[in-house]
Amino acid sequence: MNVSTVRPGPQPDEVARVTSTAAELLEVLWGRASTAPASASQLRVLLILEHHEGINLRTLADSLASTPPSTSRLCDRLQATGFVERVVSPSDRREVRLRLSDRGRTFLEDLRRRRQRELEAVLDVMPAAKRAALLEGLEAFCDAAAGQIHHEADSDVRSA
Repeated sequence: MNVSTVRPGPQPDEVARVTSTAAELLEVLWGRASTAPASASQLRVLLILEHHEGINLRTLADSLASTPPSTSRLCDRLQATGFVERVVSPSDRREVRLRLSDRGRTFLEDLRRRRQRELEAVLDVMPAAKRAALLEGLEAFCDAAAGQIHHEADSDVRSA
């Protein structure tokens, strides 16, 4: 094999640029799928609660990079819509735990179904080989991102 014919893989900055563009286009597609009664910030709260059932307000605020008062107001609105429940901690009556309600879970399931339909319409016009390559790349991206997020969360716990 001639070394001069070997093309190096795409550089991280090029992939990051295209990924950012893809994320922006996803936002547009997902916006079309949304009849959401929740703002983007409220949706982030729902997604965090879905994965971290029963966290307290301070932990949620840290996850959002927000303040407890702002996060509390977000949760007030989500509780008013029936998407979030506040439960007193069994170990400390002063601490309130946050949970996604059944209505909140149903909302997320419905939102995901609508988003998936929007994505399927785009993917349907892509050649099968490109869809396969996209799937392989996205699986690797998800693994890398999840690993980094979990590593950062572990570091935060150790430093606390």
